[in-house]
Amino acid sequence: MLPDLLSDYLDEIAARLKTIKNCYIEKYEEEILTPERVNFRARIRFENGYLLELNEAIVLEGKRRKHLNYRYHFQDEQNHLIFRDDDTPHFPNLKTFPHHKHLSDKVISAKRPSILDVIEEARQVASGKM
Repeated sequence: MLPDLLSDYLDEIAARLKTIKNCYIEKYEEEILTPERVNFRARIRFENGYLLELNEAIVLEGKRRKHLNYRYHFQDEQNHLIFRDDDTPHFPNLKTFPHHKHLSDKVISAKRPSILDVIEEARQVASGKM
């Protein structure tokens, strides 16, 4: 059984995904490794073919959640990258290293975004509102 801090977080993600219209969940996985660690993975396919992949490894440290790593990837129907936020340590010259954001034509400094903000950004782009 997961502590409330982790289970509430996962419940919040699941609830947000349920509010997205014109999409279906290809994959949804909560891998509980220990009572203090969970890996989360999801693939959300939008009706227009856009794809959002969410991956996080999260642990509890005391009374705080800590992200061990993350990758939020969003692409269009032709598999062209729209954005990907991650913390793979391959751009050491960026101010926010190892955190960064890949765009279609460049990589920029960026702090780790909230997964809920990423879901909203992808929803807006996929619906043509951005």
